[in-house]
Amino acid sequence: MTDTTRPPAPEPVVEMTDISISFPGVKALDGVSFRMFPGEVHSLMGENGAGKSTLIKALTGVYQADSGTITLGGDEVSFHSTAQAQDAGISTVYQEVNLLPNLSVAENIMLGREPRRFGAIDTRRMRLQARDVLEGLGLEVDPASLLGSHSLAIQQLIAIARAINIDARVLILDEPTSSLDADEVAELFRIIRSLKESGVAILFVSHFLDQVYEIADRLTVLRNGRLVGEYLTPELLRIDLVQKMIGKEIAALDDLEQRVRETEADAGDPTIFLRAQGVGRRGAVAPVDVTIHEGEVVGFAGLLGSGRTEVARLLGGIDRVDSGSVAIGDEQAKLRTPRQALSRRIAFSSENRRSEGVVDELTVRDNIVLALQADRGWFRPIPKKRQDELAQSYIQALNIRPANPDAIVRNLSGGNQQKVLLARWLAVAPRLLILDEPTRGIDIGAKAEIQKLVVSLAENGMSVVYISAELEEVLRLSHRIIVMRDRQKVADLVNDDLTVDSLLALIAEGSGDDTDTGASA
Repeated sequence: MTDTTRPPAPEPVVEMTDISISFPGVKALDGVSFRMFPGEVHSLMGENGAGKSTLIKALTGVYQADSGTITLGGDEVSFHSTAQAQDAGISTVYQEVNLLPNLSVAENIMLGREPRRFGAIDTRRMRLQARDVLEGLGLEVDPASLLGSHSLAIQQLIAIARAINIDARVLILDEPTSSLDADEVAELFRIIRSLKESGVAILFVSHFLDQVYEIADRLTVLRNGRLVGEYLTPELLRIDLVQKMIGKEIAALDDLEQRVRETEADAGDPTIFLRAQGVGRRGAVAPVDVTIHEGEVVGFAGLLGSGRTEVARLLGGIDRVDSGSVAIGDEQAKLRTPRQALSRRIAFSSENRRSEGVVDELTVRDNIVLALQADRGWFRPIPKKRQDELAQSYIQALNIRPANPDAIVRNLSGGNQQKVLLARWLAVAPRLLILDEPTRGIDIGAKAEIQKLVVSLAENGMSVVYISAELEEVLRLSHRIIVMRDRQKVADLVNDDLTVDSLLALIAEGSGDDTDTGASA
């Protein structure tokens, strides 16, 4: 019998069906389906590399799908530019406000759509129209004021005002709260709820679980370019969401875990290599204490955006700290630049191996000696013979393929590019090696080799900071695990009988209390 008391479900305003997109060597999306409903806030969830950005770019005309269909309001569409998507009613507000601070609020809202009188811009009418848009959102902002005179939060809201001024049916908000405080987030959510009531379909992309559960009606989870599922937010527990985002890795290399435990048992009273106290950076990560012993692998667990990479960048001298202090052994150390960190034998390997790691156009040899040459100074070139010796030794030790030091790095597989990047940092003989997502996007064989290398380095006395979205990987390799959530450290735990489930519980439900069990020893 048909239930006549329940109103019929609305038709989706956007429906993407079996979308696949490939780049050289990478399948970014593999048959992903996604839909959005009018008057609903939908969150797209997944770790870095899950395919979220690619899916959004397919919807907004930045990328063309290799296969699959997109319908808007029931009609099949194919956008070849963001302008076409915008004309059809799909607006995007990015994390970085892309407006013009030297123009007025009204000029930014009406840019490209200014009312004209006798061929000239009608400034009075433009300001009146902008005021109507602002008042519709409940914003008390002078349309004649300079945009740059307002806070970042107000600029973000004005960007939304501009986006909906095109009669948007779909509004995409990409990390809109990343630079906002609690009061500013509350104001943004008020506006989102107002737009929702007016029937706009809103895609809210954020790594803050608390915010997602506060504002989102529906969730879609992606992992490794594939659809995990679509869920109503109240029906999916946070711990289940985290599990679906992170997934399970193929059970391999379990012998490494035994080696790590044996190393820990033999360590006795280890020497502290680095102690960071109250180290933080405004807008990036709250002050955190981190202690790293010689020959210790310290794993960082947490979702993307939790602060794990931000802490690593502070320890590696990539970003400057705003607070706190760092000691190497018994000496205070300044780690304000990568070069200062290298002088203390601290090497940082970025998660973005293409943009911040390997240099595509250079050879394997050139990439391997790059950091060592920078450390020596460019006026003391490494002799060609020594370069060849270094390149050949690391090609052999790390099983880099092809075993040709003259090979151009862009032609190597992702796993071999990662090995080249590791060779670069190992060549400077670091005492602390910081690895941010070293096995992302590489095959299981290369992943196994890199994990074995990490264990061997620790066995030989090197300290390692290891960051990975794969919790099994963190558990397998780490002597101690620091758990991050919402840019704060929520736990610092000796890896003794920890499980994926116990880590998931901390990641999903961490209270913000710093649980420390032996980290400061």
